[in-house]
Amino acid sequence: MARNLVFVKKSNFEGFGCSECGWVFRPASSGLVGETLENMMDKFEKERDKEFAAHHCVQRAKTTDLKLK
Repeated sequence: MARNLVFVKKSNFEGFGCSECGWVFRPASSGLVGETLENMMDKFEKERDKEFAAHHCVQRAKTTDLKLK
């Protein structure tokens, strides 16, 4: 299964998710205070990419059925 990181826009969520399942990226808000915008963006992208690579699609519903709490 070829999965891709995509931008998901729903009524209750706007951000990055998986093209093949309901996984969405929820960034940690800590650790970003006091740094430059470039540093914050770099940390965000690294965290997002790491979590995306580590998730397992079989454990989640399809993105089209995304239900967020």
